[in-house]
Amino acid sequence: MGPWRILKPRWASDLPTLRFVFLFVILGRALRKSVKGELRLTRNLKMSEKEMSPKIVELEELSDRCEKLRSAGKKIVATNGCFDLLHVGHVRYLQAARALGDLLVVGLNGDRSVHELKGAGRPITTQRDRAEILAALACVDLVTVFPDLRAAKFLAAVRPTIYVKGGDYTPRTLDAEELAILKEIETAIRLIPFETGYSTSGLIERICKTRS
Repeated sequence: MGPWRILKPRWASDLPTLRFVFLFVILGRALRKSVKGELRLTRNLKMSEKEMSPKIVELEELSDRCEKLRSAGKKIVATNGCFDLLHVGHVRYLQAARALGDLLVVGLNGDRSVHELKGAGRPITTQRDRAEILAALACVDLVTVFPDLRAAKFLAAVRPTIYVKGGDYTPRTLDAEELAILKEIETAIRLIPFETGYSTSGLIERICKTRS
């Protein structure tokens, strides 16, 4: 070799090892961030569950809860609906229903059934949020979400003394399966007229007009 021989630095021979160590450090940091993110998500979910109102119960639990209430001599009133974009008409309706008994149980249509019943763009508010809003009302004692289009399973679980529907219904227009269950458990049906001038559809229309 001539006098101009190039000398490699001593660390050059360790370059593959250094690259591996560097990659290991990067992957380690990424893994720690991922784990922290998962822990944070889990913590947030647990906090959300704790923040949910005790009034909100699963449909599977509802039967036992209502059985205990009946055994205690409570007069149970039940109603159901979508309750999307809760407005004063809903509130007055629920207050009138609650006045008919000792407690009010509300069956809430799940998101999928609301979409099937109301069409594209509905619900505006998710079932979780709708349940929480209903549970915040003093006139509502229990809320449960049911996935079906009809309230038959909800009614079978509650077995109410009184079943309330809005004034746009009549006993003849109620679902046949729901009527059969109500007759079987000897539930009285009460119709409460809706407050005129209030509707979720009308509210949505007014909102859209203000934005156009």
